[in-house]
Amino acid sequence: MKTQTFDAQVTAALFDASSAVFALGDGSVRFEGGEFSAAHDGAILCAAVHPSGDGVVTGGDDGRVIWHRRGEAGVLATAKGQWIDAIDASAGSGLIAFSAGKTLSVIDAKDAGFRRDFQHERTVSGVAFEPKGRRIATSTYGGAALWFARIADQKPTFLKWAGSHTGVTWSPDGAFVVTAMQDNQLHGWRIKDQKNLRMGGYPSKVRSISFLSNGQLLATSGAQGVVLWPFIGSNGPMGREATEIGFDEGSLVALVASQPKHPVVSAGLNDGRVWLADPAGRGLNFLKAEKGAAITALAMSADARRVAWADEDGQAGVADVQD
Repeated sequence: MKTQTFDAQVTAALFDASSAVFALGDGSVRFEGGEFSAAHDGAILCAAVHPSGDGVVTGGDDGRVIWHRRGEAGVLATAKGQWIDAIDASAGSGLIAFSAGKTLSVIDAKDAGFRRDFQHERTVSGVAFEPKGRRIATSTYGGAALWFARIADQKPTFLKWAGSHTGVTWSPDGAFVVTAMQDNQLHGWRIKDQKNLRMGGYPSKVRSISFLSNGQLLATSGAQGVVLWPFIGSNGPMGREATEIGFDEGSLVALVASQPKHPVVSAGLNDGRVWLADPAGRGLNFLKAEKGAAITALAMSADARRVAWADEDGQAGVADVQD
């Protein structure tokens, strides 16, 4: 395992097509190979892999969206006077979506003149492309909004559920949208009929959700182990119970990371440990066994062979996963 220590907190860990990438609270991006980009005037609040797979796009409290590559960085978009709160990018459609206040904005990685701005009644907290990249889900107060990414004038499909929704994701088959909520639960909808999925029972707020096992499992943080919801068949988790792996009474899972096609999940704990597990197997493989500061960033490479993590003291590592 390779480790390094940064002099600022890591706000996001990612893998682009080449290596691990870390986005920092001081506005800089650090590549695993040592390359460095300091383009934001302030903290990086959110990050996603660029649609090309080359480098990352970040949103900052300076109201700018920046594309960082090894050796260069450039501003892609701005939101004057507002923080960029959430960002996502789609390799399939080549689009980048980000939120600032009540606005969802969409830009095209290959067309500098393309931009769409979609307004919400309340602040947008999360942004996620559907698997094909043609629609975007946003989380906001009262539910989730679904937008077609390229259509200028439209009314979104609004998936209603009372309360504050703090993050959003699509199932890999595009059949479900799931949000994390302010009050220690998830909520989901089946797109075809907007049927509700209630997913509760957490001891703390769910800050991290990720699909694995060909989309048949949804892993979440927010408990003493990784909570796994079954998404098998057309009903998803309706009428089914969640399971939990890696339960440890003395710690909480802060973050989870996985890849939709692969059957493994990684967990970053609030006591500084990081582990990997196959839900169908037995036992945990500790990638970082020593305790320390809480894990604040966690990512798994697209081939599920590497895991990157960082803690709130700025210590970061990249581990190769054994078969």
